[in-house]
Amino acid sequence: MPGTNLTRAEAQERASIVRTESYEVALDVTTGAETFKAVTTVRFGATAGASTFIDLIADSVETIELNGVVLDPAIHFADSRVQLPGLATENTLRIASTQRYTNTGEGMHRFVDPADGEVYLYTQFEVPDSRRVFPVFEQPDLKATFQFTVTAPGAGNCRAISQHRNRNPQAMRTARLSQPGRSSPHRSSLATSPHSLLAPTTRYALN
Repeated sequence: MPGTNLTRAEAQERASIVRTESYEVALDVTTGAETFKAVTTVRFGATAGASTFIDLIADSVETIELNGVVLDPAIHFADSRVQLPGLATENTLRIASTQRYTNTGEGMHRFVDPADGEVYLYTQFEVPDSRRVFPVFEQPDLKATFQFTVTAPGAGNCRAISQHRNRNPQAMRTARLSQPGRSSPHRSSLATSPHSLLAPTTRYALN
């Protein structure tokens, strides 16, 4: 069923197969008040010939590509999991998905401040919640590096990175943010406001 958590046995089996390396997550938060877009590239090692799954809670999955082979989302995405058959020793997985904002403290929270009418976004991840923002091997022992590219409305929300305010409310700004070192998925985090677009304790540069 959707949202079902990983069992201990599943986590142990997956850890015996998968060796995570990196996540590159491109988020577009300019697409409306209900959902946002995610394009995620995951690089990981695995036991050749084995199969596993990656966790994802999404409104929809548009594309899945594993090692250059296109997989049908209608077949491979169900019950908050994307099935990954026929793994190689080194793997590259690319998934494009549509994600939903929340106001429950899980995943990507979206809030409109009644005082100023501005939109504020932030992530809040317990162990099973980063899968609400991007596809992920959602277990603390599968650590990796994380790089986020965020496209957001440009009316000042990249000020902390670009050191100037973009005064065109229709403009878009893209920021790339990298969390230092390897970490568990639930320890990654992002926040945006009209004044900044930051990933806490990160190194970052504006594209």
